[in-house]
Amino acid sequence: MKFTDGYWQLRPGVTVLRPGAVESVEPDERSFTVFAPIGRITGRGDTLNRPVVTVRFFSPAPGVVGVTVGHHHGGLPKQPRFTLAEATDHPVQVEVTGLSARLTTGELTVRVALTGPWQVDFLRGDRLVTSSTERSIGVVTDAEGGKYVHDRLTLGVGETIYGLGERFGAYVKNGQTVEIWNADGGTASEQAYKNVPFYLSSAGYGVFVDHPEHVSFEVGSEVVSQTQFSVPGQSLTYHVIDGPSPKEVLRRYTALTGRPARVPPWSYGLWLSTSFTTSYDEKTVTEFIDGMAERDLPLSVFHFDCFWMRQFHWVDFIWDPATFPDPEGMLRRLHERGLKVCVWINPYIAQRSYLFEEGRQAGYLVRNPDGSIWQWDKWQAGMALVDFTNPEAARWYADKLKVLLDMGVDCFKTDFGERIPTEVIWHDGADPQRMHNYYSYLYNKTVFELLEAERGTGEAVVFARSATAGGQQFPVHWGGDCESTFVAMAESLRGGLSLAASGFGYWSHDIGGFEGTPDAAVFKRWIAFGMLSSHSRLHGSGSYRVPWAYDEEAVEVLRRFTRLKLSLMPYLAAAADEAHREGIPVMRPMILEFPDDPTTAYLDRQYMLGPDLLVAPVMSADGQVTYYVPAGTWTNLMTGAQVTGPGWVNEKHGFDTVPVLARPGAVIPFGSVTDRPDYPWADDVRLRLYAPTPGQRTRVRIPSPGDGPGTEFEVHYRDGTATAEVVAGVSAGYRCEITEVAR
Repeated sequence: MKFTDGYWQLRPGVTVLRPGAVESVEPDERSFTVFAPIGRITGRGDTLNRPVVTVRFFSPAPGVVGVTVGHHHGGLPKQPRFTLAEATDHPVQVEVTGLSARLTTGELTVRVALTGPWQVDFLRGDRLVTSSTERSIGVVTDAEGGKYVHDRLTLGVGETIYGLGERFGAYVKNGQTVEIWNADGGTASEQAYKNVPFYLSSAGYGVFVDHPEHVSFEVGSEVVSQTQFSVPGQSLTYHVIDGPSPKEVLRRYTALTGRPARVPPWSYGLWLSTSFTTSYDEKTVTEFIDGMAERDLPLSVFHFDCFWMRQFHWVDFIWDPATFPDPEGMLRRLHERGLKVCVWINPYIAQRSYLFEEGRQAGYLVRNPDGSIWQWDKWQAGMALVDFTNPEAARWYADKLKVLLDMGVDCFKTDFGERIPTEVIWHDGADPQRMHNYYSYLYNKTVFELLEAERGTGEAVVFARSATAGGQQFPVHWGGDCESTFVAMAESLRGGLSLAASGFGYWSHDIGGFEGTPDAAVFKRWIAFGMLSSHSRLHGSGSYRVPWAYDEEAVEVLRRFTRLKLSLMPYLAAAADEAHREGIPVMRPMILEFPDDPTTAYLDRQYMLGPDLLVAPVMSADGQVTYYVPAGTWTNLMTGAQVTGPGWVNEKHGFDTVPVLARPGAVIPFGSVTDRPDYPWADDVRLRLYAPTPGQRTRVRIPSPGDGPGTEFEVHYRDGTATAEVVAGVSAGYRCEITEVAR
């Protein structure tokens, strides 16, 4: 939110209190609090009628400095709050001298000047990272009497900002106003389904604003040299998270807010959907699956979208008897073909659903202040909303889903979760403004934990659209409703890169786009992008996404890229394991792997898939693509062509290839199976070295598809020969291959 008119003036009716010099500081063993009156204190009389800004500095986790800026502290505590893994046993050093107060955790120090104007510096060792300066903090009253608190942190020359959730506009957030408020706005708008009040800086730090309600960010868009963040109310809490690398920032941030769970191996295979409004029954579904099998197209999951239930009854979790008279038999038949089954759900209860009256009587639905059920006619007629702040309501909802699991359903697409009203009453007294974004967390948590309880740890997976901070613990998330164009393909990728920079480990999107029907070129180009993502789903709105609906070449393209992905499962599984253990996403912005290469700062049409594969989706009908390669010799997995960086590459690709390049010196493990994702990844694995250097030794860890410890190889390259040995675990055969640097 903007409060100023230019740099010097305030907007009409706005008043701002800013801290002056520090009057006093109160330290303890692990924190300190400073008291800064408004203006200068020259005598006792100046202490009268003088507001004081109170700022507390503390450390919730190693390498993280927390800051709470407050004015009046008499307000009632508000819920919900983000669940953070705060620590109290890590080393924290507090030091107060006549000139400054300092708190140090790890390599990160916050230093508050005790003389002169307001100045707070965050340092890594002796190097300045960012600062809150004389005009940074503001306790604001707007023209209507609304109260806000903001702080601003300085931006360095050339510093770039990323993250803030899944945002489809410009990938670099500098110059933008970003509102953290979940909305169902599609991918072609400034709104977002997944809003996360966290940003990642190219300067090697992150900032997490610890507020689930509406947070407004002005990233160099109010004061050009600063990032401002503001919240309504009388206090603001944020955390500065040290790096120094972007990866280390994400490690610390996800250690604080939660890391992605492991997802089942079968979820990495191809998902096929009925699509949204298309007409389908078991005969249609069987024809799709038969068509995939007849064309030798490996399929792992079949998804039933909304109309598996009766129209106007969403959600009641009852199969439409006119369309699916034998759901248990159908699910059994699908399982016999080796398929998993996903069904669409949302947290809304239509008035015609039998669950409406059941939920109303039990007090499981969100209520208006007068005690009546909140309803409207958007999406579903008479729609109500499940109150997940009520543990009994969450259990009731989960029990309805358990019936489907017992019937044979394997997972759920947890759609929606953004249309959350704010003029309502919640069971636990939660603040409605805070619940708007946080609702997505409770919704997906309820479903994910049911799946873990029923299917086991590591076997739970959802396909979620809405999220906020911490939601990364309940994967997978997909990009939402995009159009079926190359432009939408690019905006979807920008959303995925922004979400990855916000701590989310997995991400997917609708291959071919959602709205409308893609032409054959868009569909085929999108296949390569989709199959080189962490998760891959064919889904649309009013048209089917089976490849033969476009042309026969689309069938060949899908077969080629599906088999490529399945062969890469040993590599992808290792990247996913890193996401689970360390919070580093599977699909990565280039700056995560190459933070010291300034060219990577703005790259938003390519990404790293895991640590060693560069992917540049082709977003043109004629196959022209321009992408950047960092230093060294990179090798295309599909063609064997090599390019040497640093530099830009212009290429033309047919529909059967795409720039997917192995990093210089990488060892990429290829699996021996190309018709399913869940196989013993370390057995008969092919360890391929790309442009190795003499004497190179590389450790390659391949997880186990189950609960086993996995297998670790050491690969040694010397005298033009590669050798490998198992140093941990077991493997039923392996071999090495070398791709030399072209001479």
